[in-house]
Amino acid sequence: MTAEEIIRPTGAKVIAQALQQLGVKVIFGLVGIPVVQIAEEAIALGIRFIAFRNEQACSYAATAYGYLTGRPGVCLVVGGPGVLHAMAGIGNSSINAFPMLLLAGSCETHLVTKGAFQELDAISLLTPHVKVANRPSLDSITQSITHAYRNAWYGRPGTGFVDLPADVIQGKPEGSSEGRVVPAAPQAGASPERIGQIAALLRSAKAPLVVVGKGAAYAQSEGIIRCLVDETGIPFLPTPMGKGVLPDAHPLNTSSARSAALKGADVVLILGARLNWILHFGGEPKWASKVRLIQVDISAEEIGKNNGDAELGIAGDINVVVPQLTKALDGFKYDSFSPYMQTLQASKAKNEANAAKVAKIIKSPMGYHQVFDTIRRTLNRLSPAEDGNIVYVSEGANTMDISRSVFPVEHPRLRMDAGTHATMGVGLGYAIAAHAAYNYPEPEGRTGPSTSSKKIVCLEGDSAFGFSMPEVETMARYNMDVLIFVVNNGGIYHGDSEEEEQWLKLQEKTGKGQLGGLRSTSLGWEVKYEKMAEMCGGKGFLVRTSEELEKATEEGFHARVPVVVNVIIESGSSKKLEFAWQKSGAKK
Repeated sequence: MTAEEIIRPTGAKVIAQALQQLGVKVIFGLVGIPVVQIAEEAIALGIRFIAFRNEQACSYAATAYGYLTGRPGVCLVVGGPGVLHAMAGIGNSSINAFPMLLLAGSCETHLVTKGAFQELDAISLLTPHVKVANRPSLDSITQSITHAYRNAWYGRPGTGFVDLPADVIQGKPEGSSEGRVVPAAPQAGASPERIGQIAALLRSAKAPLVVVGKGAAYAQSEGIIRCLVDETGIPFLPTPMGKGVLPDAHPLNTSSARSAALKGADVVLILGARLNWILHFGGEPKWASKVRLIQVDISAEEIGKNNGDAELGIAGDINVVVPQLTKALDGFKYDSFSPYMQTLQASKAKNEANAAKVAKIIKSPMGYHQVFDTIRRTLNRLSPAEDGNIVYVSEGANTMDISRSVFPVEHPRLRMDAGTHATMGVGLGYAIAAHAAYNYPEPEGRTGPSTSSKKIVCLEGDSAFGFSMPEVETMARYNMDVLIFVVNNGGIYHGDSEEEEQWLKLQEKTGKGQLGGLRSTSLGWEVKYEKMAEMCGGKGFLVRTSEELEKATEEGFHARVPVVVNVIIESGSSKKLEFAWQKSGAKK
């Protein structure tokens, strides 16, 4: 070996240097041969590496980090089964438009087709599901990684994939490894004619509405959207992860009158949201038959989809288009006493009064509303919502749906949930990503006026928690003081027993193969989820009453270790399975 060969860096080091040159500060992953060398080189360069217990969770975390920071989150996994597990994150990235750079190892190039260790043709497998997939040579490592990073970020965000053979990781490139910074993508606006058409339509509308989606949150466009709403007086409706782009407490927020807002609107400006199931496809019966739906989206393919108005839609950047519209609407102020506004105010008052009434119902075992009201009141006393120092992560059918309207969000990117795919299992990965984005030195996450650290609060259904609960150990290992509430009803949607003896009889029938045993939705009876924290050096609480829950919430908020509060609630065994988006008149 020549002296020149000895001093040349390995492919692993070149990969780490390429990530550093791109400004990457955090990598989420799970290592093994051969990618462990990449992780160690990255750590040596000062890049944080967060090692997970499962590739699904780390890929979810990388997508969430991309959403919170506005730049691709980076995920590193082994080849073969590691790639298969990380496909969950690819799907999450694609469906939610969260940017991710996925790096995966693979077998030596000369062993392809021979049945090598963890051999998988990942390029062919992933190409239909990612924005770009490539496999570099030794001398094109930096170029390939930069290309994938840029493609993941520019346009509609998604995943850029780089397949890294062992001989590329372990070899020594001959060429230069110097990369370059990728600037933010160019921002597109709309023509003056199109802006004029839309402004005229909004001015003439009897019932205008602005819908704010998670795309607006990702674009960090909260300031310009607030300017539009404040200056025009047009009411707005946030989607579940669009909450906080404008404060929940804003007087023009129609969240608690959602059904009335949708049904009564005649002209709707949709900012960074898609007309999918969450918005009822833009059609009847949730929307009026002749509503004009004007979409502003970074992706041209979304314009005109379902019931959108293709002639008026804009394929452009919200941060350019919204100021154009605000200027075109200069001097316009929507009538705050219009019939539409009066209908919205009446609906809000009625629904909010009903919600307050339900929250005061005391049960034993507790119900969902009692649980969330207790947690909300306690957290608000410890850290008022307007301070913006709590990040909520929520998953689980009932847990996510009911809690969404209970916990106020006054600043953007402080609430994440199961998203467009309603994916269970994202919660703990998202929580780790949020902790990294907001609480590490020189945090990349941006939200609200406060620069202090954020408390990450997870609201988990017991079924959802089960998907990724080993990541509590990851939190403990990295000193992440995440507060996790597991709302435990002993089942998916509902449990099937109100008493332990009843559950044991069902279990016995199931074991004997008899009819009338445990249902497909059944989970274990009062599983001691709090032990998951205790076994990792965290704190666990088992609570059954509001008083116990309030005490555990306060202690958990101040703890400097992961905390799991196992909240036993009524099983709901007698209730019919139903889903919020299918209910008649659901506020959602």
